[in-house]
Amino acid sequence: MPSTVRMMATTLASTHPPRLVTHIDEAAVGALTSLYRDAIPAGGRVLDLMSSWVSHLPDDVAYAEVVGHGMNEEELAANPRLDRWFVQNLNDVPDLSEEDARYDAVLICVGVQYLQHPLGVLREVRRVLKPGGRVIISFSNRCFPTKAVAVWRALDTQGHTSLVRLYLKTAGFRGVTASLLADGRLGDPLVAITGRS
Repeated sequence: MPSTVRMMATTLASTHPPRLVTHIDEAAVGALTSLYRDAIPAGGRVLDLMSSWVSHLPDDVAYAEVVGHGMNEEELAANPRLDRWFVQNLNDVPDLSEEDARYDAVLICVGVQYLQHPLGVLREVRRVLKPGGRVIISFSNRCFPTKAVAVWRALDTQGHTSLVRLYLKTAGFRGVTASLLADGRLGDPLVAITGRS
C-alpha cells in the first residue's frame, strides 16, 4: 500500500457524518476488486471519485498515484490507498481541478445514483483520462433514497444499467460495456459499466 504523504487538493466544509462501513457485501467487493485488477494497469494513475475509507483496489498491485475524492474528510483520511485526496460536492461544483489526460482510470463505486449533473461530471472524467483511459462505474441495488436522483429511484437494475450506459455514451465515451459482477442470488448484486476516453 502506498505510504506517501496524503494531502488535500481542495477543502470544502463537509456536513456529512463519516460512514466507515462498506455499502456492498464481501462477495461483491471481491468481484469488484478482481475487475480492478484486470482493468487498471499496474503503475497507472487512478482517480477514485465519490470515494470513502476503502477503494476496493487490489492490495498487491502498486499504482503510481491514487487520488481520492469524496464528501467527508474523515473517511478519505482513513483510506490507506490514497496518496492525496480532496473534498468536493460534485452536485454544486461538477468541474474537477485535475489536469487534462492525467489518469489511466477513474472509478465511481456505488455513487453514480447521487449525481445531479452526471453528464457534466462524466465529461470532466473524460477530460482527465488519458487517451484510451477507462472509467469504471459500479452500482448495486442499494442507495440512500433521500439522496438518489428521482430517475434512479424509478428504475430497476436493468433500467439503471441502461441509464448509466446512456450517460457514458452521451458524455463521449466509446466501447461502453456492462458486466454483471454479482447476480444477487446469494448477496448484493453488482453491475459495472466501463467506457474508454
